[in-house]
Amino acid sequence: MRQKLIITLTTVRGSRQYTLSQLAGYLVGLFLLLSALSFFVSNLLLVQTRDHLHGLEQEKITLEEQFTEALGTQQLYLENLAELGSRYSEVFYERSQLEEEKIRLDADLSEIESILGVLTDLPAETPQTDRSALLRAASVQRLFLLHSIPNGLPIKGTRIGSGFGTRVHPITRARTPHNGLDFPAARGTPVYATADGIVEKAGFDQGSGFGNLIILQHNFGFKTYYAHLQNIEVTSSQYVHKGQLIGYSGNTGRSTGPHLHYEVRHLYTPLDPKPFVDWGLSNFESLFTSIEDVEWESLSAMYPLNQGGPQ
Repeated sequence: MRQKLIITLTTVRGSRQYTLSQLAGYLVGLFLLLSALSFFVSNLLLVQTRDHLHGLEQEKITLEEQFTEALGTQQLYLENLAELGSRYSEVFYERSQLEEEKIRLDADLSEIESILGVLTDLPAETPQTDRSALLRAASVQRLFLLHSIPNGLPIKGTRIGSGFGTRVHPITRARTPHNGLDFPAARGTPVYATADGIVEKAGFDQGSGFGNLIILQHNFGFKTYYAHLQNIEVTSSQYVHKGQLIGYSGNTGRSTGPHLHYEVRHLYTPLDPKPFVDWGLSNFESLFTSIEDVEWESLSAMYPLNQGGPQ
């Protein structure tokens, strides 16, 4: 009996049977096998494709991060390049300044003497080496005096609240001498020594109304007072140099507001500090004519090369 393949299909209308020969059965089986194999191969390829796409997506993210990092590195290089350009400009400017300074220092001695106002009456035939030595000595002496005698501002800013002389005291309302200058300033403003010296007092001064007070002793009998300080940065017996930070302004003692009270005294005699504040190398002679309470003649005898200075 020939082998046959019978296929039964059942529907709502009943069942039907189909008879296939053995060859047709093989073909149907082969078709089903190939369909199943194709299904599994397609799924495998789909999974591999999905994994490949996921890998490509990760590579895309990595490339984007590297691109962003490269942009940041490029920006950093540009910033460094700009900074180097700025530094080059600064160095070039400083070099130009130094060249100008060298030219100025190489100027004729007579011009320098004219600027300083010294040695102008020397004979024209005086050898240049002698003029140079005398000019150097005179300059050193002037700088020594400018470091020894109070000069310049003790605090940043040039506005003066109360000047030297008699005034109505803002607290007692009585007319009393005001022996210094008042510089209005916010609490904590730096205060500087106006000449080299030694600290005579650094602390709270009872009874004077000065509050926290610094007194500096300088050469030639001069003293400076710095009152109403908030903080003191020096101690008694300490040596200080001109321009050194010694304290910070405040409102201690009898004071109506934050400020620095500054005095210049000579042998305990209060002097008007304004000429001392204005005094410097450019107007060296001015102090010795504006302050008459100091015997400048004896100082002139000590420093004869300061022509135009103390007489």
